[in-house]
Amino acid sequence: MSIAHLLEDFEINLMDPGLVRLIDEDGLEEIRLTAFEKGYSAGWDDAVQARTEDNGRVTAALARNLEDLSFTYNEALTQMSLSLEPMFESLMTTVLPGTMDKSFTHHIVEQLKSMAREQVAQPALLIVPSGVGAVLKPVLDQEFSFPVQLVEEASLPDGQACLRIGAQERDVDCSSILVSISEAMESFLYQAKEVS
Repeated sequence: MSIAHLLEDFEINLMDPGLVRLIDEDGLEEIRLTAFEKGYSAGWDDAVQARTEDNGRVTAALARNLEDLSFTYNEALTQMSLSLEPMFESLMTTVLPGTMDKSFTHHIVEQLKSMAREQVAQPALLIVPSGVGAVLKPVLDQEFSFPVQLVEEASLPDGQACLRIGAQERDVDCSSILVSISEAMESFLYQAKEVS
């Protein structure tokens, strides 16, 4: 006995009038156009989605690279700043004080010239720290045709001087320049250490 009656029959009878439908050329063209539009639309959507995903990956990669680059730049800048600390300390303790000492006389002469132009024929008084007068006296005699009274004051710190011509008075303070430069260098190094 056969079990064929228990199984479903998938055989199609193509001659069955309910199954066969004839399509005219216009209907067939419309089916083709609809299929083309669906395929084109699906392809376009896939391309847009792929482009969006690519843009997202590129943007994320760019952001990571920029972050790495920024970190590397800041790290390099910090390391460079910290490696310059001994040079800055040497500059502040050795080079700049010597330079200021050498330029102290020049500052005083320039200030006196400026004041002398404004206060012609007035007596000049220059108050300097102890021990500086011997260096300044030959320069003052050479630079000025009018007499400059030179007074050494023990209480006056190195790098400072007081100039008076008539009623006008000016202070020369090279040591405050050194302090300002030193504070700026210390602040810079402190910030560089904080970043690292």
